[in-house]
Amino acid sequence: MLTGIMNFPVLAASLFLALSSSYPLAQTDTGAAASDGIWLGTLNVGGQTLRIQIHLNAGPAAGKSCAFDSVDQQAFAIPCTATRTDGAMTVEVPAISGKWSGAISIDGKTLTGTWAQGAASLPLVLERTKMAIEPPKAEPAAAEKAETPVALADLKAALDADLAPVLRDGALAPDTGGGVTIGVLQHGERRIFSYGTAKPDSVFEIGSISKTFTATILAQMVEQGKVKLDEPVRELLPPGTVAKPASGEEIRLIDLSDQHSGLPRMPDNFHPADPANPYADYDAKLLYAFLAKQGVALPADAPFGYSNVGVGLLGQALSVRAGVPYPKLLGDEILTPLGMRETAIAMTPALQARFLQGHDADHKPAHAWDLDALAGAGGIRSTAADMLTYLEAQLHPEKIPTAALATPAGKTLPAAILRTHEVHAQVGPGMHIALNWFRYDKTGSYWHNGGTGGFSSYAIFNPEKDFAVVVLSCTAPDADSFTDKLGMHIAQRLSGLPAVAIYREMPKAVAVDAKVLDGLVGSYALAPTFVLTFTREGDRFYTQATGQPKFEVFAKSDKEFFLKVVDAQLTFITGPDGKATSVILHQGGRDQEAKRVP
Repeated sequence: MLTGIMNFPVLAASLFLALSSSYPLAQTDTGAAASDGIWLGTLNVGGQTLRIQIHLNAGPAAGKSCAFDSVDQQAFAIPCTATRTDGAMTVEVPAISGKWSGAISIDGKTLTGTWAQGAASLPLVLERTKMAIEPPKAEPAAAEKAETPVALADLKAALDADLAPVLRDGALAPDTGGGVTIGVLQHGERRIFSYGTAKPDSVFEIGSISKTFTATILAQMVEQGKVKLDEPVRELLPPGTVAKPASGEEIRLIDLSDQHSGLPRMPDNFHPADPANPYADYDAKLLYAFLAKQGVALPADAPFGYSNVGVGLLGQALSVRAGVPYPKLLGDEILTPLGMRETAIAMTPALQARFLQGHDADHKPAHAWDLDALAGAGGIRSTAADMLTYLEAQLHPEKIPTAALATPAGKTLPAAILRTHEVHAQVGPGMHIALNWFRYDKTGSYWHNGGTGGFSSYAIFNPEKDFAVVVLSCTAPDADSFTDKLGMHIAQRLSGLPAVAIYREMPKAVAVDAKVLDGLVGSYALAPTFVLTFTREGDRFYTQATGQPKFEVFAKSDKEFFLKVVDAQLTFITGPDGKATSVILHQGGRDQEAKRVP
């Protein structure tokens, strides 16, 4: 699916996939501010103890927010929602399918209840605390520090050094087929760099960055008096598409663009005929059928919820109101005024010739994605040069060319762009959302990322520091979020901030006899409801945790293995017959043993 905002995969008793508070958190629906504060408790899981920390804030000054921390797993800022009715209270953490239910004490100092996840139901008492346990602050490697901003003229040399190990044996190694094109704009000066299989003029799928284009179309039509932000989406659709709610508020255009519509991430009638090109056959008829069943009632205090179908619906509704297909609307309102001739949904033969082969997260060739009714959520293809033109308009809408301003769409474009930067809601600590652009409050940077079955992307711009960066990759998002990290790394370099590491040194993998691997194949329980399952496929070895994707595991020796997607190691304990009796997971400074399941 489109991965504009990644899921927060965390495991019941261990953490394979890295979590990042860079991603937006959900708002919370709290009944009263009496539950505001920081709550800390200890969960006993299969003989292990895990500290759980919950941050609640229902105050109007800071905006409603809820964040869940599994302290000992070093998994912080997982989005949650909270509801309270009288003394009863519920905190739900959708990303890990977890739920705490209980009650607040009369003195407001204790939350007593039960944590449920999967089939497990365990007691969990949380006490109010004054000071939160903060995430560990990793000191950046010496090579990743930047005491002064890197000048644009020196950026390529810096990136050449930073990406050298990645090109040798990382995400851009020769055997991966990976390639990235990077566009950088600072104070009106442009640079484009390419690495791996990419070229400076290569064409990529930009995935969910397309959502910011749909937001700009919305703002354009608002400025032109064709729609209103608070207009119900139902009123833009063909008559009879969906019934008006019997009572209460209904979903408005603004709710779709700031991701507070209450719609799910994906429609429940999404059943692609071709999984390799999953969106190609999801047309307006299916979208309207979903909507008729789902309805357009707006939940009270709807929390932040990243919805591909919501923004896809927005694009479809705007095209219906405009009376033209979404691709033409995109061209009329944005691409033509800005002169973006290398950006399209349906590519010309010239663009197709420069369209890179995409790869999935395992570096296997992936089919391009063609989007129909949900094109506004992720159907755009573009180049680094065109994306810099788009980002330059974000930085300086007042400098849009005079020729563009002479056109009907160009006249409203500067005001429309500024409108897309107006924040509407808090989506988590230090993060707000405007019209589909997310904003880091601390730095003032706006950003969005994207991902399809074979591509990933990241765009960021900072009006105050006057720079913009776009990273386009021909590899789908992986658990390590390389494309996002590279984009953030460059933005931090330009700003003179310590830069996030984009490469992790890997042990040397060795070949292991298939008979040895067969002795390790099986399931191992870290907790009653959390199991690691190991399988062999030919000479390759894989692990899959409960509720998680399957990942390849690489050998350092006959008994020691490691994962490349995250910094985690495994040690198998074997009996005299060579069959493993348990496996020890080494991650985040902790060693956790999982016994073989009979």
